[in-house]
Amino acid sequence: MIGWLQVPKTVDPVRPADYDTLEEIHAASFIAPWSADEQAALNETPGVITFVARRGSAMSSRRPIGFITVRRAADEGEVLTMAVHPRNRRSGIGRLLLEAALRHLYAERVGAVFLEVDPSNDAALALYRSVGFETVGERPDYYANGSATTRQKALTMRLAMQQPKALNRV
Repeated sequence: MIGWLQVPKTVDPVRPADYDTLEEIHAASFIAPWSADEQAALNETPGVITFVARRGSAMSSRRPIGFITVRRAADEGEVLTMAVHPRNRRSGIGRLLLEAALRHLYAERVGAVFLEVDPSNDAALALYRSVGFETVGERPDYYANGSATTRQKALTMRLAMQQPKALNRV
């Protein structure tokens, strides 16, 4: 049963009218945010898709409250970015988005999914580890950190996707 104040959430592919809101969410989440135009152009790239979380009630705003952008290249997937509006963090939106993206990549038959994450982002690390991502490396000088002279490292994480084995037919 849905609680009195809990509004259900939906996840669907990004729409052109969403990009300005995605820019706002990204700017509230990262020091070097992606513009609406950059996100729109990225989504024109083959293999790239963005999923958007929205409140699921007809009586609430249908503006995005979070999003995830992923890319498939051959048999690998990559989480390019994920952000949730600050007012909606720690409410399961990140998990909802990540699971939708992973279902999509699984259906696209990827064998592994990669991502980079700020090692100080405990909430993101906990989420990624809870679905099976493992740290496989580091990227030095990956993230802008507000300083003109230094950058922050990122952890590289990998999730093995268990695809069914092909049947050998005679």
